[in-house]
Amino acid sequence: MTTARDINFDVAPQAEELREAMVAELRDLGAIQSEQVAAAIGTVPRHLFAPGKPLEKAYAANSAVVTKRDENGVAISSLSATHIQAVMLEQAQIEPGMRVLEIGSGGYNAALIAELVGTAGQVTSVDIDSDIVTRAKECLAAADYDQVNVVLADAENGVPDRAPFDRVIVTAGAWDIPPAWSDQLTEHGRIIVPFRMRGLTRTVVFERVGDHLVSRDYRLCGFVPMQGSGAHSERRVPLDGDEVVLRVDEELAVDEELAVDAGRLQEALLMPRVMRWSGVEFDQVDELDFWIGTHAPAFGLLTAQDGPIERGLVGPSAKRGVPTLVRGGSFAYRTKRPIEGTETFETGVYAHGPEAEAVAKEYVELLRTWDRDHRRGPGARIEAYPAGTPISILPQGCVVDKQHTRVVISWPRPQAS
Repeated sequence: MTTARDINFDVAPQAEELREAMVAELRDLGAIQSEQVAAAIGTVPRHLFAPGKPLEKAYAANSAVVTKRDENGVAISSLSATHIQAVMLEQAQIEPGMRVLEIGSGGYNAALIAELVGTAGQVTSVDIDSDIVTRAKECLAAADYDQVNVVLADAENGVPDRAPFDRVIVTAGAWDIPPAWSDQLTEHGRIIVPFRMRGLTRTVVFERVGDHLVSRDYRLCGFVPMQGSGAHSERRVPLDGDEVVLRVDEELAVDEELAVDAGRLQEALLMPRVMRWSGVEFDQVDELDFWIGTHAPAFGLLTAQDGPIERGLVGPSAKRGVPTLVRGGSFAYRTKRPIEGTETFETGVYAHGPEAEAVAKEYVELLRTWDRDHRRGPGARIEAYPAGTPISILPQGCVVDKQHTRVVISWPRPQAS
């Protein structure tokens, strides 16, 4: 389908070689699992969607390319890493002839989808930013994917004129699932969305079951956040200026015992910390963190810059954000230590505040429960019900209330063999 790979005769041979190497690496990483996705990634000239970037950057399997920043230098649009794009396309299970809506335009992913749906299919890509829409159109035209329909609109409303869709693939971090996305889905369609729950993002495959959505798969991911009416900002609680911050996503319980009190937590950080060890091996950490995030009554992500970590004020696990259990003026977060004589690590807890011993014990018990009951389990079941659904008819689990949905996250145990 593509002829644009020969537009620049100086780089085309090298680009093709790098593209083949990227496909091989993505196979080794397990991101590519089907020949259809391998063929699409092996065909689309990714460098044409990253003009001005070195070829090695364009074809780095785990490297995103920022395409626009806001006035503060924060990335608000990017060409996602091919690794996560491959994972999401495998999750989508796109077949020839399908009608696909992509939410969040960059051009490259839409071209991959066009390869998968073929000439009988239809690809619509929507973005709220006119600069991104213009850029996507130009890149798609340069790569000979003019059949992709790029629309300027707020994706909160979907694209009703092009519906229904067999697949809705979201390429921006979403805090909620607007009704339009499921309303414009065919009966057996799928929504693949980087979904943020309690500050933790997973790319979730949803299918419709009756009046709600049920997950079929989820994977760890990271995306720039949604803009427009679907945007949702985290609450940032400073514990040591801007250098140590507790990020809180959904509103927490009004129970005074659970409420996040910035002043008390700032004082707690300066208190001597308690350290407790769980006996739980430090692996499968992404799944473990998701378990903690859906079982801690009050929860946030503790993040720290290099200075406080180097001073020993905060553990190194806070560098990228670590799941943190909060209870009033005390908090606890995960850490690790090497197990002597092995190459593995043990999971432990650092806790601060007047109730440090209690919150450390609570966190350790969560670690041990996950290890005992869910380490070898099927993972979480994520269900999104319409907002206002009575709690009495929801399944048991962690209920996360959003604008359009009530999300229930439950953890079935492994079936007895």
